[in-house]
Amino acid sequence: MRNIRRFIRIALLLIVGLFLHYVMPQQDVARVTSTEIIRTDFGGWQRLFFAQADSGQVDNVTRDLRLINTERLPTYMFGLIRGGSPETMVYRNEDTGWIYPPYFKFDSSDLQAEASAAISTAVPQEWVVVTHYGWRIRWASIYPNAVAIRPILVADGESPLDYRPFPWVNLIIFVVLIIGLVFVRAMWMQFRERTLDPIADSAGDRLDHVNADLAERRGRFRRWLDTWKSK
Repeated sequence: MRNIRRFIRIALLLIVGLFLHYVMPQQDVARVTSTEIIRTDFGGWQRLFFAQADSGQVDNVTRDLRLINTERLPTYMFGLIRGGSPETMVYRNEDTGWIYPPYFKFDSSDLQAEASAAISTAVPQEWVVVTHYGWRIRWASIYPNAVAIRPILVADGESPLDYRPFPWVNLIIFVVLIIGLVFVRAMWMQFRERTLDPIADSAGDRLDHVNADLAERRGRFRRWLDTWKSK
């Protein structure tokens, strides 16, 4: 029983961790190389990893998908740790609207124009910060959704490649989640102490009385049998 509980807890933590890693914003230092629009068919479980169509349009099974092709510096832990050489990364550009995830993005067309204006292929190259959420799963043609693009502003003599955006939004979200969990746990402990524990104690007392009554009746029956044995 203890192993089952431990397995359920680990599975829940894994699911919650993957969900947060997917929906929480991440920032990549990248260089936009091109933009394009492709025709894409959505179907099956793959549909879960794509947002809705642009606001005011009908969400069909087949529709155009805006893509932003970049070369990014790989990072880990929401951008705090950087490692490896630049790699290719493709972002999609879709509205999220008022629903999941709650980014309230309605300007995918404007963002596509910003990405086109930020294309940098000549030297000196221009690097930007791409804020996005989601995963890149190549074998399933799933792309992270770009939410915003902003240029990197550094002082004279500094390289934009050394810039590391700090995940302030993620830090605030984690703090709020931790406070919420502590609050919920305190409420649960108080509810358990005031409601569940008295009910459990009352049920235990009743069970003890029932067991004691059964033991007394069993003893009487045995004593009655003993009287017949003596005869």
